[in-house]
Amino acid sequence: MTQELQGFLESCPPDLQADCASGILLAAERFAPTKRWHIDTTLRVLMTAGTHVRDDAVANLTQLIGGAQELHAYSVRRLYSALAEDISQQPLVQVAAWCIGEYGDLLLEGSCEETEPLQVEEEEVLALLERVLQSHMSLPATRGYALTALMKLSTRLHGDNNRIRQVVSVYGSCLDVELQQRAVEYNTLFRKYDHMRAAILEKIPLVERGGSQADEEAKESKETAQLSEAAPVPTEPQASELLDLLDLLDGPSGDAQHPPPLDPTPGGALIHLLNLPCAPPPPAPIPNLKVFEREGLQLNLSFVRPPGTPTLLLITVTATNTSGGDVTHFICQAAVPKSFQLQLQAPSGDTVPAQGGLPTTQLLRILNPKKAPLRLKLRLTYNHFGQSVQEIFEVNNLPVETWQ
Repeated sequence: MTQELQGFLESCPPDLQADCASGILLAAERFAPTKRWHIDTTLRVLMTAGTHVRDDAVANLTQLIGGAQELHAYSVRRLYSALAEDISQQPLVQVAAWCIGEYGDLLLEGSCEETEPLQVEEEEVLALLERVLQSHMSLPATRGYALTALMKLSTRLHGDNNRIRQVVSVYGSCLDVELQQRAVEYNTLFRKYDHMRAAILEKIPLVERGGSQADEEAKESKETAQLSEAAPVPTEPQASELLDLLDLLDGPSGDAQHPPPLDPTPGGALIHLLNLPCAPPPPAPIPNLKVFEREGLQLNLSFVRPPGTPTLLLITVTATNTSGGDVTHFICQAAVPKSFQLQLQAPSGDTVPAQGGLPTTQLLRILNPKKAPLRLKLRLTYNHFGQSVQEIFEVNNLPVETWQ
């Protein structure tokens, strides 16, 4: 059945790819017969519709590979080959970069019986990661994965590390603040703490999937079974009352409404199989928030949570200026706790015109996989009335709708 769904994924309309890919990944998560089958199925989805998968697909696959020690060599070879063919699917590139950084030594050993012989040189691996870094299709998060992979390869490869150091030093002046900070820290690791580099960049320990969550699910199943045994068997009148209640919920008609039969056509069967959702009601808008005001310069935040990805929050930072002088060299930087993932998009400009002119906007993409309360730290630097201003403040009063 999964093969049929994957074949449909390759030819289905773009507006169905996200739901189809999500359905395949959920089915593989629940019913995978082996870890290798699970990895192969997820990789094929990423190669076919990587841009349409859920936000947690990258984390789930890296956790799956990390917990399957016997498949490390197999996984890194599959991912390296896929990355060499296509670097446009960003989730696939991120998983491949992570895997190459962790298990690059296994990629060069050439001893994996489960795949075709693959001879890879150190220079080819470094060149492929540099290609990812330089590609205009790579997101800032993808470049972060590639830069970290290069850094980890400095302890796994046996050649000279000068090429890696040169690449890392270039990104020390990158416009992306997070990538710049990462490169500066890696440069410091090379210069001042080289004796600790191998220990800091060692392989991540094996990850046990399930654990306490599996115990909790088993406990819930046991409680459900006990409740089922204790519950009385419903009688005929109770079933009739339940139908009447459903009728009240469905509409004002007094006649009992029976569920419509499933569509016997192949297309209809596929729709029911994938459980494609109907159009949900639009979510209630999240109120805007004013977080800064000084000498006519005002900063407002507006929020959007895409219905398809509840862990993603889009924040639009809007800067307006009602004073008599332009605000120039305006830069807004943001930081979030380590449990969040932040992408800072480029602003619409660095000048906020005076007298209520066209506002300057900037988009923040925040991923909150744990749905934890959000705290945001902002740093503003700008010139106003001939003076250089820097403001650093924390926003703790974000609406609960931004994270719940």
